[in-house]
Order: sequence, then C-alpha cells, then structure tokens
Amino acid sequence: MSAAPRLLKPASTNTSEECKILDNQSELSPTDIKPPYLINSEPFSIAKQLISKTENSLYSSQRESLNSTTSEKITLMTAFEQSSVVQPLLTDLYQISMAYAYWKANKHQEMATFDLYFRKNPFGGEYTLFAGLDECLKFIRDYKFHQTDIDYLRSVLPTYTEPEYFDYLLQLDMNDIKIFAVPEGTVVFPRIPLIRIEGPILKTQLLETTLLTLVNFASLVATNAARFRAAIGNEKTLLEFGLRRAQGPDGGLSASKYCYLGGFDGTSNVLAGKLYGIPVKGTHAHAYVSSYESMDDLTERELCDRISGERRPFADLCLKYLNELGPILRILPEQTNKGELAAFTSYALAFPTNFLALVDTYEVLKSGLPNFLAVARALHECNYQAVGLRLDSGDLAYLSLEVRSKFKDAAAKFNINYFNDFTIVASNDINEETLVSLEKQGHSIDTFGIGTHLVTCQKQPALGCVYKLVELAGSPRIKVSQDIEKVTIPGRKNLYRIYGHDGKALCDLLTKSDEPAPQAAVKILSRHPFFDQKRAYVTPTSVQSLYKLYWADGEIKQQLPLLKDIRDYAKEQLNHLRKDHIRDLNPTPYKVSVTDTLFTFMHVLWMRNIPIGELE
Repeated sequence: MSAAPRLLKPASTNTSEECKILDNQSELSPTDIKPPYLINSEPFSIAKQLISKTENSLYSSQRESLNSTTSEKITLMTAFEQSSVVQPLLTDLYQISMAYAYWKANKHQEMATFDLYFRKNPFGGEYTLFAGLDECLKFIRDYKFHQTDIDYLRSVLPTYTEPEYFDYLLQLDMNDIKIFAVPEGTVVFPRIPLIRIEGPILKTQLLETTLLTLVNFASLVATNAARFRAAIGNEKTLLEFGLRRAQGPDGGLSASKYCYLGGFDGTSNVLAGKLYGIPVKGTHAHAYVSSYESMDDLTERELCDRISGERRPFADLCLKYLNELGPILRILPEQTNKGELAAFTSYALAFPTNFLALVDTYEVLKSGLPNFLAVARALHECNYQAVGLRLDSGDLAYLSLEVRSKFKDAAAKFNINYFNDFTIVASNDINEETLVSLEKQGHSIDTFGIGTHLVTCQKQPALGCVYKLVELAGSPRIKVSQDIEKVTIPGRKNLYRIYGHDGKALCDLLTKSDEPAPQAAVKILSRHPFFDQKRAYVTPTSVQSLYKLYWADGEIKQQLPLLKDIRDYAKEQLNHLRKDHIRDLNPTPYKVSVTDTLFTFMHVLWMRNIPIGELE
C-alpha cells in the first residue's frame, strides 16, 4: 500500500498546515518567472558582502559576515586556506639538497634571477591563459618550515649534514624575495617569463618545484576551458561537471576554479562554490529516476498554486496531460515509463520553480520527453514554469533538434509560448572536438555540462613550464642546447605587448631590463630570439607593459582581483587576439620578439658559452 499523500509546502519557518504561497512570487504571472535554468547557489551576493568587510583583499585569512537572519558567521575561504599540502616540503628532494650545497659553499646569499615560462602552447593551439599567480603569492607569503618538517629532513638528508643548516631553514622566510609577473588571466605565449623571481639563490631555488606545480595545471586547465568556450561561442552556457573524474580532491578543486577563470559559467562542485564564489549548478541523476517504479510510489501528490495558494492535485494533472500529449508527440501514453513520470513529478514537487529533468534513463523521445512535457504542463496549470531537460546519451545533435521540434508542437497545442524556449542541456563525455562537430552539424542545445575531458585535459596532460636561472650576482646566465627551443634568454627582462591600429595585439616584445620602454608611434626593430634572418619593423599604436611587482619587502604589493574579475579580464584578453590566432584548425603563431639590443646581448653570450671544437 502506498503511503498517504502529503501536501508540499514551500520552505518556511511557519509550521501551519495551511498551504503557503512561495515567497516573492505571489504577484507574478507564470510568464514573469525567470528562474535559473539550474539550481543556483547565488554565491556572488554572499561573497560581495564578505569582501566589503575585508578591504577587498583576496588573501584575508578569514572573510566573515553576520547572516542577517541567523547571526551565524559565514566564512569565504581563499585558495589555500582549504589546503594544507602547499607548504615548503611540497618540493623535490634535490631542491633541499642544492640549497644545502649553496649554504655549505657560502653561496646562498648571492642574488639570483629565475624565469618561469613554457616552451610550447598546449593542445596544438597558439595561446595560453596564465593562471595560478594568486596561489603562488599565498605560498610565498606563508613560507615557513616547522619543527616537524626539520625533524623529517634530518631523517632523509645524509647524517653528516651540518646541524646549523637545519637551524637556518627553521628561521627561513621569503621577505627579501621579489616577484614580478604578468597579471593572472593574461594571454601568454612561449618563451615569455610569466613570473620573474629575484632574491638569494638558496631561497629562489627552494621555490622552483612548488611554483611550477601551482602554475602548470592552473594554466593548462584554464586554457582548456578557454578553448572549449572558443569552440562553442559566447551564446551558450558551459558548466563544469568534472569533480568525480578529476585527479583527486585538489585536482577537482583546482579544475573547478580555473575552468571558471577560463570562461565556464558554473560548476557542480559545491566546495568550489563555497571556496571561490563560483555559481553552483546541478539537476539530478539517473538514480533518482530509477528509484521510482510507478506513480504509486509518490508520497506527495499535491502542489500549492503559486498565485492563489490553492491545493492542486499535481500528480493527477501530470497523468492527465500525458494522455493529452499522445497525439501531439505521436506516442502511446501507456508506453511511457511511469516510474520515470513519478520521478519527474516528485522532483517538480521539490523544485517547482527550477524543474529540469534528465530524460534519457529509458528512451528520450518515447518516454523521457513526453513525461517531461506532461509535468511541465501540470506546473503551468499551477502557475509555475518548468526550465528544461538534460540529454546525457545518444546523438546529441539529432536528439536536441527533435526535442526542440516537439517543444514547438506542444507550445502550439497548449498555446504556451515559453514552451518553445525550454532549455536543453547536454552532457555525455563531451570534448572540444564534439563541440566543433556539433556547431558544424547544427543543434538546438543551450547548455553543455562537461566533465572528464575538460578537467583531465584529455588532449595534453601537462603544460611543461620550466624554471631557469638567467642571472646570478649581476652576471647573465644562459642555458645552451642543441635543441634551440631549450636555449634560455639570459638576464633580467621586461615585457611589452604591442598593439596595432585595430586594437589587436601584434606581438610581444622582450627587452633588457635597463632598456627604455617602447613608445607608441615610434618604430621598433623586433627580432626573432634565435634566427638572425627573421626581423621586422613595427610601429605600435599603443604599448602595454605587462610586468607588475607583486611581492617585495615581505608583502603583496598589488590589490589582487576576485576570481570573477580575473575571468572577465581573461575574456577581454582573448578578444584582443586576432581570430586566426585562436581558431581550432591551423592557427597562426603569435610573434614573441626581442629588441635588437637583447638579441645581440643574447647571441654574444651564447657564442661565448659554446665550446669550439677541433677537427682532426
């Protein structure tokens, strides 16, 4: 025997058995309702309140606000306050060993400059989004060995390691380090230093592995997200659903954060929503649908009318409209899965203003779609507006077009215009090529939920950032190689972006740090870093200096933006590139040049460091 039906009541502190009208909706007509197409946590309003109380600093150790209704403290955590693994021991052993060798040789205080950069753009493309800077700065700010760290290092280093070295490490901080970097979210290219690290060589050496860890994946997944966005355009909604397929909890959180930076609109990851202020979205799973076998499983069957508050026999209305839909959809209502209808009915009772159904548990066109439309029509009868449906298998292009066609048929039959515009969400192991193919085929999908291939970076598992010494004690250093891509550009450098008359970026220009900055309307000779014959004059319409001093004197020197602001900046950066640089097929390489002065300086040093052979 089925349980006695219970009346659905909207969330309220009033325990009265009277049917209550949903808050803030009693004055609206059904077509006035503009619900989010998925359940939305609306974190930005919370984040805004919290940040206003902490001088808008990204790195406040706690952001607290009193909830006006509960007086409970809400804390918005930053990237690292949720993770204890980013610490000095998150490094390779040889960094600790080299640091000891520097210290023992009394070389540890020599001032060094390192460049962090990559040699090749990922995914066969011609651009990369720089990400992870905020986490690098937090790591440097909080850099501190604890006694337990020192005890462990004593156990792994040779027994003859001098004990004073461990005392030195215990009091170590990064207050005399300087960090210059391009802003997070900047579009960057091979060979340009993303971060320039200056300071005593022992300290700058100890930072290498951790900084690479924090930048490599962040920039890779942000770039992957940007490529997904470029493939589908700006009109569609992209949601990251990758937590369950990510490489562990930290990988899942990082992926959610940097997919949002790269252009996605939301995430299913609830913790990422809390930590980073990302909109959180979600529907339901196949398990919810298959947990119902028939309409007899429903324990709630009535819904309060949104306008009148009258109790309506919602489950009966769903059955009624399923029968009416038979001729419209050219299906037999008795052939639809009634357990699926019960699941949709139950979910609509729980979320009458946010009803979006997963329709492929059994058969999309002959069961899932009719059941969804029946529930949507019943919701309309009760003055609510359904949102749409999700497809998670099959031929997404074909199914979306068929579903849209049936939406139009139902809209005409019932004379309900918004049925034409129900949201169609698609998932099912979508990758960049899938999006490109869908655009070519034609489809009617509004929103894409993307997981595995996004967060695991299917096409390329690593970016390949490197960390190279370019100056020591005021003397330039160069690493030479038979592989030209691995030759470093020596010395401290500044970086400028040169723009043409159309507002698009023409090239990036590296200069020696003591060279004057390029000026608008003044002709510059730009040269390929390695090949003498590749050179050109360029006259900038405008010039952008890309480096900022982010860390010095033991403190962060720039006011760091919120994640959503970095996201907006990244989008703006991509808009400044010509379309041929970002197209998916055979993109045009973007030029990274050096000044004539830097070219000559580099090649003289290069020749000086290459041994001269002798023929015998």
